[in-house]
Amino acid sequence: MATVYLALGSNVGDREENLREAIRHLGASGVHIAKTSSVYETEPLDYLDQPWFLNGVLEAQTELPAGELLAALRKIESQMGSKKPFAKGPRLIDLDILLYDDATIHTPELDVPHPRMLLRNFVLVPLAEIAPNLRHPSWPATAAELLLNSPDPSEVKRHAGR
Repeated sequence: MATVYLALGSNVGDREENLREAIRHLGASGVHIAKTSSVYETEPLDYLDQPWFLNGVLEAQTELPAGELLAALRKIESQMGSKKPFAKGPRLIDLDILLYDDATIHTPELDVPHPRMLLRNFVLVPLAEIAPNLRHPSWPATAAELLLNSPDPSEVKRHAGR
């Protein structure tokens, strides 16, 4: 079993329900969730003219190889009706592999660790919440230390929820 960290995000429709539905689909896809972060409301980056996101991170176990896990995530996005009209734009659900064990993977379809995760508070805040001492071999510090030194000025606040 591989330990994986996945990022979830939504800024279209019922954002909370979108995250819950994605988590249900993950369980049915061979991804066994061990820890789930709080849900955070985060301002958009890059393309700013869109609603704020709800984001979270989860730790899970899976027997799926990394490429098959990526295919399972894309299938969940598709089943939920998520469309990505353009890069960095609004989306019903976005699922990303942040880490796959201690692996470093570079293929045309997949980069692990996720190439921008250390520059994104919407990833670092929930990751540091559930795994503050996590350290990938390619990182200079733990998740909590990386968050403390993050260059990202964007706002990330715990979502009160329903």
